[in-house]
Amino acid sequence: MAVEILMPALSPTMEEGTLAKWLVKEGDAVKSGQIIAEIETDKATMEFEAVDEGTIGKLLVAEGTAGVKVNTPIAMLLEDGDAADAKPAAAAVAAPVAAAPAAVAAVVAPVAAKAGGARVFASPLARRIAAEKGLDLTAIKGSGPHGRIVRADVEGAKAAAPVAAVAAAAPVQAPVAAVAAASGPSTETVLKTYADRPFEEIALNGMRKTIAARLTEAKQTVPHFYLRRDIELDALMAFRGQLNAKLEARGVKLSVNDFIIKACALALQQVPAANAVWAGDRVLQFKKSDVAVAVAIEGGLFTPVLKDAEAKSLSALSAEMKDLAKRARDRKLAPHEYQGGSFAISNLGMFGVDNFDAIINPPHAAILAVGAGVAKPIVKDGAVVVGTVMSVTLSVDHRVIDGALGAQLLTAIKDNLENPLAMLA
Repeated sequence: MAVEILMPALSPTMEEGTLAKWLVKEGDAVKSGQIIAEIETDKATMEFEAVDEGTIGKLLVAEGTAGVKVNTPIAMLLEDGDAADAKPAAAAVAAPVAAAPAAVAAVVAPVAAKAGGARVFASPLARRIAAEKGLDLTAIKGSGPHGRIVRADVEGAKAAAPVAAVAAAAPVQAPVAAVAAASGPSTETVLKTYADRPFEEIALNGMRKTIAARLTEAKQTVPHFYLRRDIELDALMAFRGQLNAKLEARGVKLSVNDFIIKACALALQQVPAANAVWAGDRVLQFKKSDVAVAVAIEGGLFTPVLKDAEAKSLSALSAEMKDLAKRARDRKLAPHEYQGGSFAISNLGMFGVDNFDAIINPPHAAILAVGAGVAKPIVKDGAVVVGTVMSVTLSVDHRVIDGALGAQLLTAIKDNLENPLAMLA
């Protein structure tokens, strides 16, 4: 009997995607692990692997089709001996499943729950064979991508007692997009308001929908408070100039943003209680400094994460940031490269913005909004002199970081930037 290949959830926020390109055609034989399609998510274009082996019977969704919902059948996979018009095997209703943090994601299949609440990942064909043989999938170790149970795993397994039905289904979490939809006037109301004015409708892509939903949710549910400081940059600018002169032969040019990343990473080590995230009913405090940096791209933004940033040199951070930013603009980042972190940086100084307040990206506990460095009068040793001053605002989640702790973190960031040589010690 034919098996349905379903549209996978390749990121935690993905509810629909675009089938960008088929890499197989009807009648092609495929093997487990073979890349069969390219799928555009709300964040990137990702490769899509087959889990089971068989023959592509029919492609149900054409190339370039947008708005394909997660778990919608996109192709039919035929077993040996199946006719091209074979009907698909019956399958349980599947919930969207976030892919493992890897560049290549596996086929999303119906997911069963273990007694302890963990999920069992199995292909539809493996699930059907297990049902016919009376096998308990929770007792079978998967050999497919990311530990998924595939046909070969269940064919050699011994029959077991039937698995008892789950008494009550787990509560289903509402799609994150619904959060944004519930706020503000309706589409119809807005259209009526501007009915007599010329305008052009611009359809929302997946990234813009996700940004709207997540930031609306963040602003409504995260108790923000804001701390502001001015940071003198003269010592940093002079030190940066000296370093860049020495590093020019190696093709390295450090930016002010590289110093800011390093300063924040070290500050999270100096104030470890602030290196944390909100986890619903608890706080997770981290040992390492994983710092996310906002990168603007056409139609939205990414926040790639520099992991273990406190332990990396300025030149290593600079090279990694340049690579992540380039691949972010090309939409070539893998999910594990833009997920995670406990702290974020949003720098609009290069656009001439003096200061602004950034919205926290949950589950992060804080984000630093960085303005431009500008010449200002400052008082030194009782005299007024002109110095380069950068205004920053730390947005803080009060559930994780209280006022005094947030002030300590911002002071540590300021001290690191105003004494850049100490960051190399």
